[in-house]
Amino acid sequence: MPKLLKRSFFERNTIDVAPELLGKKILLRQRNKKEKSGIIVEIEAYTHDDPACHAARGKTPRNEVMFGPGGYSYVYFIYGMYHCLNFVTEKENIPGAVLIRAIEITEEELQIGNGPGKLCKYLNITKSHNKLDCCNEDSPLTITNNSHYKSNNFSIAQTKRIGISKAVNYPWRWYIKESPSVSKVSKKRV
Repeated sequence: MPKLLKRSFFERNTIDVAPELLGKKILLRQRNKKEKSGIIVEIEAYTHDDPACHAARGKTPRNEVMFGPGGYSYVYFIYGMYHCLNFVTEKENIPGAVLIRAIEITEEELQIGNGPGKLCKYLNITKSHNKLDCCNEDSPLTITNNSHYKSNNFSIAQTKRIGISKAVNYPWRWYIKESPSVSKVSKKRV
């Protein structure tokens, strides 16, 4: 039986939580009882003192979930076409989040491409999935330890974040080297 990640997992330093999300399984239960899932293979971290973080300038209606307890979903819409899925980290009033950049689908014949927008499209993640308690077993969106990447038996690459214009030198992007689903493999590692 897959073990649901507890709130204590998320309510730690964002930079510690981020690479530990690699290899974990996201499960989304649809209203029609259908389930979709994927293994997290690429992430980026964003902290309260990070100029690229949505919470860097304070609390707004868009980012208010980031100021709450860890373990909640933070979903936002960008470029007028893509949703992005994040998981809130840190304790209440210390905003932080981990952006899920790529997942690996266990259905071998299915290719979704990669990147945060495409994974949300595959999972059918929309703004209606914002502020979900992912540490509650009854939540439609959860994360578990159980995956085909057993016991963290994989190599992790750490690089600078991509697709942003601020704090581009922060080495806060991690991905599983062996995964074919990573959005962009860096030739230069930190």
